[in-house]
Amino acid sequence: MKLTIDDVRSRFIEHFDGTTGSVYASPGRINLIGEHTDYNDGFVFPGAVQQGMIAEIKVNGTRNVRAYSIDLKDYVEFSLDDEKGPKASWARYIFGVCQEMMALGIPVEGFNTAFAGDVPLGAGMSSSAALESVYAFALNDMFGENKIDKMTLAKVGQATEHKYLGCNCGIMDQFASVHGKAGSLMRLDCRSGEFEYFPFDPKGYKLVLLDSRVKHELVGSPYNDRRASCERVAGMLGQEFLRGATMEQLDAIKDKISEEDYKRARYVIGEERRVLDVCEALEKGDYETVGARMYETHWGMSKDYEVSCEELDFLAEVAEECGVTGSRIMGGGFGGCTINLVKDELYDNFIATAKEKFNAKHGHEPKVYDVVISDGSRRL
Repeated sequence: MKLTIDDVRSRFIEHFDGTTGSVYASPGRINLIGEHTDYNDGFVFPGAVQQGMIAEIKVNGTRNVRAYSIDLKDYVEFSLDDEKGPKASWARYIFGVCQEMMALGIPVEGFNTAFAGDVPLGAGMSSSAALESVYAFALNDMFGENKIDKMTLAKVGQATEHKYLGCNCGIMDQFASVHGKAGSLMRLDCRSGEFEYFPFDPKGYKLVLLDSRVKHELVGSPYNDRRASCERVAGMLGQEFLRGATMEQLDAIKDKISEEDYKRARYVIGEERRVLDVCEALEKGDYETVGARMYETHWGMSKDYEVSCEELDFLAEVAEECGVTGSRIMGGGFGGCTINLVKDELYDNFIATAKEKFNAKHGHEPKVYDVVISDGSRRL
């Protein structure tokens, strides 16, 4: 099902005073390559997707925000002047964005709003960033004469997660949601904040996500452990982050660090190179190289970084057996989905085979999401 303006507008009219407001949209995202690189000051390579959030908004002449979540069938009202904000986590996203925009000098007024999304939950496509971005973009348009630049809008979303939801996320998800462009992926330099668009129009190929519908309970704090490994190795190399380090430098200190730290760093250094290889390949329209680097990333994440799991390794193996050009785990790991670059003529067989084999081994079929690279935050 593709979400439409009417899906949101009909509920907006029903729940408020029968009039209509302005409608905005922001997308979820995929990341083609560049995983676990953001906290190493490296590069990421996201693109916005068709699925996203749509919100209708109308000023109501008060200091209160009246918000209706169509998907959750839940209504919350809060004051812009209340420092604590609402308890419901979905409403805290809207509250946080309002607070952060007011802190930037935007004269936000009370408004009525209804919103809905079709970003699949749990598939690692960043529904929360889409929610933050749609409101940041809308408030900038309605109250701020669009004077806040896009990167600052992305940072509003990030600050909302940090301060109001207690989630210490990077900038990639919000960046991709705000800056997305149909037919283009974006290479973001997490150190400088600079970014560049690269053409992504794989004629003869499809990009598809296979969601394993598996999320493994994490023992301890594996993300923090890996981050600490990277920081230890960077410190041994006299750097704050692994960005820019080479395999020659790493091999020179191999006997001074643990095997585990060596493997973690080997993955990150390789991933920096792979992102740059993919950029070069895309400029030439060379999707075979793109696919080869995707597989290398998958097995690096599986064997060196050790954030994969049996189900995702199985999906990557089935992809290879079916002749899929590229396949890798997408997102932080330990479950979620694989992202696959597959030739048109192999698509149907791959999906059928993956469903059948995965079901036989793991007792359920993966969910399938076709990816179309789309535009970022906008007024509809």
